Amino acid sequence: MKADAGRRYRAYPTKVQDEILTGWGHTARALWNVALEQRVYLWEQRRYTLRSAEQCKHLTAARTDLDWIGDLPAQAGQQILRSLDRAYDNFWNPGHPAGFPVRKKRGHRLSVPFPGQAVEVRKLNRKWAEVRLPKLGWLRFRLSRAIGGTIRNATVSRDGNGWHISLGVHTGRKPDAPNGKPACGVDFGVAASAFVSTETTPRLMPQTLTANEKKRLKALEQRKARQFTYAKKHNGEKYSNRLRATIAQIATLTTRRANRRRDFTHKLTTDLAKNHGLIGIEDLCVKNMSKSAKGTAEEPGKNVRQKAGLNRSVFDNAPGERRRQLEYKARSYGSVLVAVPPFHTSQTCAACGQVDAESRKGCGRLFACTHCGHEDDADHNASVEIEARARRTGGSDINSTRSTPRVRVPATGRRRMREAPKPAHAS
Repeated sequence: MKADAGRRYRAYPTKVQDEILTGWGHTARALWNVALEQRVYLWEQRRYTLRSAEQCKHLTAARTDLDWIGDLPAQAGQQILRSLDRAYDNFWNPGHPAGFPVRKKRGHRLSVPFPGQAVEVRKLNRKWAEVRLPKLGWLRFRLSRAIGGTIRNATVSRDGNGWHISLGVHTGRKPDAPNGKPACGVDFGVAASAFVSTETTPRLMPQTLTANEKKRLKALEQRKARQFTYAKKHNGEKYSNRLRATIAQIATLTTRRANRRRDFTHKLTTDLAKNHGLIGIEDLCVKNMSKSAKGTAEEPGKNVRQKAGLNRSVFDNAPGERRRQLEYKARSYGSVLVAVPPFHTSQTCAACGQVDAESRKGCGRLFACTHCGHEDDADHNASVEIEARARRTGGSDINSTRSTPRVRVPATGRRRMREAPKPAHAS
């Protein structure tokens, strides 16, 4: 019985519990690094693959000899080694995008995992509950939503806003039947966060930081640079309490920004999955879209700062996260997600199907077809084109309110999409 849903709650540990969890978080990070180094060493020296079943025996011996490892609950240490197994399995899986497992730095987010059998949850009232963790006792958390299933795992983590408890839950929910609602195409962009083909105005993500918060963040980053330079020159690179306080204030602002971005993303994807039977999006490669333009020392790039700003805007809109959320929400709400080739969606006329770069000069907001004269917002035109491609790919049984353009050659692989050649007439 595996977890099929996640629940995240804000936790409120006592001062003693906070100190214990902080120590456990650093121990968990060190244990991950040591276990990873052990596996890499055995493979490089002896071509021997070490797994968690054998490393758990070494962990038992280490808990006896080393007090700092013995202080960490045994269930948490075993869960860390199992997570390392999954990281290796994902790396070896050719269909998974994960890379080779990496070491966790000291600045990495603190987290302590537990199996579901080691935790117990009890409800205090309508708004509060407690979870019992091994060697820690009862930890209070805000019951912002019902758990709604059997707990399979739990992770206590800390970010810039404080501690949180994340529960992996088995709900047993089955995918919904097709909802029979209309189809749509969605164009994710930077100027317009999302433009839906069935709507006339784009959906814009609110500013994740206010003007004052941006000024505050810039000032804190400058202060951090000065304090870090001083620590490097005069304090042997040892962080002072003031530098740690500055880093904590920066973490609070960046976490607030991430939470606001996540809130908009969840609301957007939930609305799309609930109210549409077919959702067409572009099969974007975010890694290629966000490549740096700095080049090399021999061939330096051009417009490096402008490209860096564009990359930040792409990451801020999180197209990969939106696709990930749409994939599981579409199954839950009875809709279908179709990712179509992104080639020339912004240069193809949604009315006649003509592909011409001159129809959108200078990547402006206006699309004016040079073939039929059709004019529309460039992002809306692209969303309609995405919807048409999605219908042909995986949604031909969905009722359509728009005729499919007649002159089309769908892109296959990395082949450019072009207008179909006209047959030669005999002279």
